[in-house]
Amino acid sequence: MLEKRHDSKTKLLDAALKVVRAKGYTATRVEDLCAEAGVTKGSFFHHFKSKDDLILAAVGHWDAMTGSLFAQAPYHDLEDPLDRLIAYLDLRKALLAGELADVTCFAGTITQEAYDTRPEIVAACTRNIAGHAATLEPDIRAAMTRYGVAGDWSAESLALHTQAVLQGAFVLAKATGGTAVAADSIDHLRRYLTLLFRPDRP
Repeated sequence: MLEKRHDSKTKLLDAALKVVRAKGYTATRVEDLCAEAGVTKGSFFHHFKSKDDLILAAVGHWDAMTGSLFAQAPYHDLEDPLDRLIAYLDLRKALLAGELADVTCFAGTITQEAYDTRPEIVAACTRNIAGHAATLEPDIRAAMTRYGVAGDWSAESLALHTQAVLQGAFVLAKATGGTAVAADSIDHLRRYLTLLFRPDRP
């Protein structure tokens, strides 16, 4: 029985990731979440006090899932830090395959919509996005050292810029109804990093 309850909670968390990315935070109803998860409203309220309570938990669920995905990605094994950054972007581009609701960012979707109305949830989303950006900082610092690149910017600001491009790319993908424009944006960012660190690189 305990395992079944846990399974229904996980189903609701997974449902939140899918439904919110498809319908948006505001338009998503408890009924939509229950239908996607295949559970009753009684089961929903057994695990969560409200939609906001579930969404806050789902941000943590998203953070754990995406954190694990990128932590285990093979780009970390490359010797050159610039190669690692480029391979990271190649992975982000590869992850665009599929339906928009399945490839865009859960945390970014909520932030765009609820930034001024759900501060606790948006704060959790901010920690997710900024925390992911921070994982790129060591490679950026290493690339700066290796290639003798310096300027009036920091590894932190460049790491956040990569996420600004990606989040903007997701918005454009939604606006155009396809991921081609997002893939182009990642290609532009890839070229920018290459020109920044190794302008002579083919």
